[in-house]
Amino acid sequence: MTNDSSIPTSRDILVIGAGELGMPVIRNVVRRAKDVEGSSVSVLLRAGALASTAPDKQRDIAEIKNLGVKIVEGDLVKNTVDEFASIFADYDTVIGCTGITAGLQTPMKVAQAALQAGVPRYFPWQFGVDFDVIGRGSPQDIFDSQLDVRDLLRSQDQTEWVIISTGMFMNYLFEPGSGMVDLPNDTVNALGSLETAVTVTTPEDIGVLTADILFAEPRIRDEIVYLAGDTITYGELAETLETVLERPFRRVVWTVPSLLDELAADPDNMTRKYRAVFAQGRGVAWAKDDTYNARHAIPVTDLRQWVEENLAG
Repeated sequence: MTNDSSIPTSRDILVIGAGELGMPVIRNVVRRAKDVEGSSVSVLLRAGALASTAPDKQRDIAEIKNLGVKIVEGDLVKNTVDEFASIFADYDTVIGCTGITAGLQTPMKVAQAALQAGVPRYFPWQFGVDFDVIGRGSPQDIFDSQLDVRDLLRSQDQTEWVIISTGMFMNYLFEPGSGMVDLPNDTVNALGSLETAVTVTTPEDIGVLTADILFAEPRIRDEIVYLAGDTITYGELAETLETVLERPFRRVVWTVPSLLDELAADPDNMTRKYRAVFAQGRGVAWAKDDTYNARHAIPVTDLRQWVEENLAG
């Protein structure tokens, strides 16, 4: 356990990434940091992102600059641990918001750099499921690398760490690639069974809650913090869609054996890895009443509200 008096309130904050989660985190950390004297917020971005002509990327860069956030250039794939440690040494808090697109080795590379730099507080990219409960050897091999990061952080007492478990991003339920909700065909494809549960939270709510956790007093440290916009079964998902959209939804069950067979036929398919893990139902759901947002009465978007706001009408 770290010495409580040795680490100051987060003031020099670096957010890694400005994507689906990074942007909500940046917005809310900037908002809350205004109340902390001498605070500053920076974001680490790839050169390719800075040079992108895509309208959404240009819009995000413009917003970042308007928020007064300093842009630091770095590449999670190309930069070494030493290079990242040199960057991180300027900050007292580093928050990883990059997802898993940079590869299996990246979570460990960034964690090693944070420790090498002596970063006082580190929030690793672990915004997702409960890797401890899922355990090693699951169908999603990147989860093992996330457990390696947890082991590394727990093995030392110089850098405080905070892991934020959010469940699945709520909108992912409805993305065509996930296969869970097939809106054109009014079908819910249940992973495992209709009784299998999943915790879901919107990236926007994660941004609000991450900022609240970052600046919470007394300081949160060396802890896993659980969030939940909602915890539902796939059967409840179908019922909610029927109620809000006022039309019937067919229910199809994708069993664990069938999903494992599909993965065996295409072992590098990231979506099939995720489907198989979520179908097993272990470590992917927790009671909403026990979460940080529930204990602190912080409002979040539940499933019904999301459907009403994004699918109805």
